[in-house]
Parts: sequence; C-alpha cells; structure tokens
Amino acid sequence: MSSPTTRLCSICIRGGSQGVPNKNSLLIAGKPLFAHSIDQARRSGLFNAIAVSSDCTTLLALAKEWGADHVIQRPDELATHSAGKLGAIQHCIKTVETKTDSVFDTYVDLDATSPLRHTQDIIGAVHYHEKLIQQNPRVNVVTGCSARRSPYFNQLEETPDGNVTLSKQIGQTVLRRQDAPRVYDMNASIYVWTRQSLFENTGGVITDNTYIYEMPEERSLDIDTPFDLKIVKFLMENTEI
Repeated sequence: MSSPTTRLCSICIRGGSQGVPNKNSLLIAGKPLFAHSIDQARRSGLFNAIAVSSDCTTLLALAKEWGADHVIQRPDELATHSAGKLGAIQHCIKTVETKTDSVFDTYVDLDATSPLRHTQDIIGAVHYHEKLIQQNPRVNVVTGCSARRSPYFNQLEETPDGNVTLSKQIGQTVLRRQDAPRVYDMNASIYVWTRQSLFENTGGVITDNTYIYEMPEERSLDIDTPFDLKIVKFLMENTEI
C-alpha cells in the first residue's frame, strides 16, 4: 500500500511594493490580501502545512493570526525589488524542511496578489501535476489563461529603425487571431513542483519541462497596479467568486 502524498504550500509576501504600496497587508473583503491565499490553501484540503515567507515581521505576525502553520523570515537579499521569486520560494521550503525534519512530495506556491482563484483551481493544478510526474519527475506546472493578444497577430515589437513588426512570425500571414498558435498569459497564481524540479531549477519558473494549467480569465487577474487593485477589490467585495 503506497503512502499518502504529502504537500507543502508556500505563500511569499514582501513588506514593500513598487506598484501598489504595502499591497499585501491591504484589507480586501474583510481580511489582509495575503490571508485569502491562506484560506484557499486550507479549504483545498490538500496540504500538510502552509508556510508564509516575508521580510516583514508585522506581516509574519499577521500570517500566524490568519492560520499559517509556519512563518519564515526571509533574508534581506531575497527581499529586494530586483530579487526573483524562485529564490524566496526555495528558501522558504528549505527552512520548513529543516524545522520539521520533513521532505514533501509536492510543493505549491500561491501568489498572494492573485486572490480571485478558487480552491478548485488549486486542486486541479495539483492533480494535473501529479498525473504528469508519473512520466517525468522533472515536470512543473504554472497557471495561466488564454491570451487576449497574440504575438503572431496583434502584438508588435519596435525595431532598431523605429518601425514595428509582429513579435512572432510563422512564415505566413495570420489573418485571424483564431488561426494563430494558441498562446497564454501567465496569471501568477499557482506554481507546482516536485522537490527535484524545484531545486534543479536555477533560472526562472519556466523550464523545458513546464506545463500550463488553464484558468478562466475572470480568475486570472494579478494585482500589479492601482487599477488592478480597484478591479479585484470590487469583484471580491461585490460578487460571488
């Protein structure tokens, strides 16, 4: 009889933000922004533990209040504006492993600035990943939605001469977006790895073994700007999501 799959969820939040100041602690629908991700992880019923990583002690204290099992102090060098997300996730996971003397089968990161996701999105992405790794343990999964604009049809790049050209071309003119190869917008919502796929990765979250789990557009908005915040806040406070 095989052992049950063990899973760790990480949620990485910084104290500061360039686009929307202090966005992770802003109250939306009655709770701090990041707390929605803790609730979604808990309601999914998937995780043995939920860890929140931050450079801000105030946020870490709040995370404990809102139900995080582990709060991880992030080193300053992983909390700068130029620091990538992957290093913070790896540090968080290694710290939890050391604290608990445990290694998990599946590692899932939820981005706190994508609170419109449903628990079913988390469950779907994790189960999709666990199906894929039966053939390749190096697989990781990211979430995204169908892109509104296509580099083969209506996304342009400026050339050194100052004119513009299509970002990608396939040797023939694409007259309709529907005829172009399908492309996705990463929605910065859910990332799923095995330990091997996570710690062998020294670059970004996209590798030669990355697959996408599609989410609907209405649950794929990531808060990067004050305008994004207004939309998310309105949706979460005025509709059933």
